[in-house]
Amino acid sequence: MVNCASFNISLVELKMSWNPDEFGFDTRAVHAGQTPDPGNGAVVTPIVLSSTFVHSEPGVHKGYDYSRCGNPTRASYESCVANLEGARFGFANASGTMGVTTIMHLLESGDHVVAGDDMYAGMYRLFEQVFKKNGICFDYVDMSDSERLEAAMRPETRLVWMETPTNPLMKMVDIRAVADISHAHGALLAVDNTFMSPVFQQPLALGADLVMHSTTKYINGHSDVIGGVIITDDEELAERLEFMANAVGGSQSIFDSYLCLRSLKTLGIRMRAHESNAKALAKHLENHSGVERVFYPGLKSHPQHDLAQKQMSGMGGMISIFLKGKNGGMASMEEVIRMVQAVKVFTLAESLGGVESLVSHPSTMTHLSMAKDVQLSLGITENLIRLSVGIENVEDIIHDIDQALGSIGG
Repeated sequence: MVNCASFNISLVELKMSWNPDEFGFDTRAVHAGQTPDPGNGAVVTPIVLSSTFVHSEPGVHKGYDYSRCGNPTRASYESCVANLEGARFGFANASGTMGVTTIMHLLESGDHVVAGDDMYAGMYRLFEQVFKKNGICFDYVDMSDSERLEAAMRPETRLVWMETPTNPLMKMVDIRAVADISHAHGALLAVDNTFMSPVFQQPLALGADLVMHSTTKYINGHSDVIGGVIITDDEELAERLEFMANAVGGSQSIFDSYLCLRSLKTLGIRMRAHESNAKALAKHLENHSGVERVFYPGLKSHPQHDLAQKQMSGMGGMISIFLKGKNGGMASMEEVIRMVQAVKVFTLAESLGGVESLVSHPSTMTHLSMAKDVQLSLGITENLIRLSVGIENVEDIIHDIDQALGSIGG
């Protein structure tokens, strides 16, 4: 590791004592990476806002020298979130996009990346409009089809990038199968685990090399932080990421790291509440006259329900639905607008994963940066709605969507 490592001896010892195999998830979420402050006994990890740290002599310091490359508050958070993914190394970033940017800086001009075709449009924009100009080549394939992935691999493929479930169509991808193909071709596998969080899915245990989260979503869970995190259990890869995170300079702010660490303590509880509400709503909508189709991995009607049960311990809080119009066909844009403006418990807004329920229209919101022909080729049509189901009273959630769907006929 480089000298400005964000791991000090006490945290390393703590990570060893909170072995993921020894304690349950909720216990580690409260305690991993955290000890009472040795100076004053504070139980809650303190916010250390100092940008610089004392040297006893030139080049000699107590684990930290400059907060861009290492800070005790951020280190506690990184240690905890890595532990929850069953790993040793975490790197907190200023945003999810910054996390992806840091990973992409591991590559060189001429390298090739295979990515899922159904993905968050912000990643697609970053790949196509930024890193493509730096000489990195990209191919986009349906990751649920192993033959298509195999066919897309090249000798210069260095990275495979995937989401599961995908955003916004909730396709499931077999992480272990993709890991086997990636490694057979000498490529790393990075998995965006934002939708499921480490509560419901553990990509590293299934063969992934890197896990990325937009911590803006479930990990923070309160819609008041922008952040990302990269996690790995590979020491050599961690050394490269540590250098790149310091060199690129996209580390998460100390206060936001503290907020995410605080939020981790309730992550398991919140995710189970999200899932419980989403399951109830998805089952209700499956038989609703105003809904053409529901995409939720927890439904038996989901085409990859069996894979979801095998790969995940829970089904999450995200649902996508296609709306029917008043005439029984595909809902028009005018009808969609009426529906999303009629919600009361839900809020029409970007993002997901907060305690409050959100509704978004991928075609004009989250995936607007994708050209219309690309959207349509993936099945992102104007009548597609994405629901981030919050932790409010489930009867209120269901009633709100019912009355909003009723507005289409108005």
